[in-house]
Amino acid sequence: MRIQAFAEMTGLTAHTLRYYEKLGLLSPQRSAAGHRDYRQSDVDWVAFIQRLKATDMPLEAIQRYAALRSQGNETAAARRALLAEHAERLAQRLAEQRNHLERLQEKMAWYDRELIKNSP
Repeated sequence: MRIQAFAEMTGLTAHTLRYYEKLGLLSPQRSAAGHRDYRQSDVDWVAFIQRLKATDMPLEAIQRYAALRSQGNETAAARRALLAEHAERLAQRLAEQRNHLERLQEKMAWYDRELIKNSP
């Protein structure tokens, strides 16, 4: 599929897709006329990139993962290790966020008690 259809499908702009290509994150096939020709595997890959970005994986780490991915299955262990490191950082952030949420809920409960005490 051409870049505009791919952009619509992924929710990214054509500009972003070209930028990802420049960074080495995407390598679409080319038609005989030289147009980018995206495949379903590119859709799946971009969805994974978006998930990594949404979980705050640094762009440099995503580039490192993409470079390893392009080298084939012999880099599976290195890719898994990179994802494991990211998963650990994400788990730590989630634990911190859960703690923040609990503190906020405690504070809201305090306000609820105060409002009930002071209501006419």
